[in-house]
Amino acid sequence: MKFSGRLNTILLALFFTGLLAGCAKDYRPAPSYHSSPGTTTTVILTRHGDQDTASNVLNEKGRVRAQALVGEIGDMNNSAIYCPDLVRNIDTAKPLAKHLGLKIETFSDMSKVHEVLETIMSRHSGEVILWVGNTSNLPQFYSRLGAGRAANQVWRPVHYQA
Repeated sequence: MKFSGRLNTILLALFFTGLLAGCAKDYRPAPSYHSSPGTTTTVILTRHGDQDTASNVLNEKGRVRAQALVGEIGDMNNSAIYCPDLVRNIDTAKPLAKHLGLKIETFSDMSKVHEVLETIMSRHSGEVILWVGNTSNLPQFYSRLGAGRAANQVWRPVHYQA
């Protein structure tokens, strides 16, 4: 009889836990983004170059790294360059944009990463795109593009001489 009482208590606790879980906020995963059927879209993700912390503009090391992007990905047939509307990100993208003759597309509201990805995927399906991001938005891009926690494993640093 004692065992039966414990079993009933456990079952009752599980029942109420289930009820509480049903009342919890909906934590469905964020949408993921894919290329149009029959195409492969390549989104290259990189962080802005090193910055002068006092002014948030690129320092010498950051300018060297920005120029190194031309050598690293300048021949990958990039068709668009996107970044937040921040000086350090734009300055990181400028050498590559100049090399390719592309305009840098900027976004001012980075709280809506899903809108940025929808724009990229709808405008550039089957193309190669560069996103020059920040530590605040790159993890969301990795996750929504399917890299998740493995992102650091696929990251290949650009080597340069300062």
